[in-house]
Amino acid sequence: MTPLSTLVVDDEQKICALLQQWLTDAGCATVTARSGDDACEAMKQRQFDLVITDVLMPDGDGLDLITELKKVQPSARILAMSGGGRYVEGDDYLKLARGIGAHAAVMKPFDWKQLRAAIDVALVAEPARAW
Repeated sequence: MTPLSTLVVDDEQKICALLQQWLTDAGCATVTARSGDDACEAMKQRQFDLVITDVLMPDGDGLDLITELKKVQPSARILAMSGGGRYVEGDDYLKLARGIGAHAAVMKPFDWKQLRAAIDVALVAEPARAW
């Protein structure tokens, strides 16, 4: 079976590195991007089965990315993540993300078990994949 192709988008390098490690260890083919703009460039290069994106980023936020993703890669599943912002609670950002098309959401901080459960929710409508 083809490994799950994932794109992780977060402006925090440590988050990208951690998720890439977890997903690679789980057998996923994983690419990271540090902004919505970088993610859009990555999406021009290849198709992704799953995009895990932070909702609040300084350079092209995750809400814009979700909207764009629905246009350019409509079959990709979307998992939104957020720890909140200065003025809005993280759960409110995640509700917005789900409202515009994210298939699942997870609140930061999370562990591998919580991320895996959120990925399973995001992929629920997809055929079984090796990962």
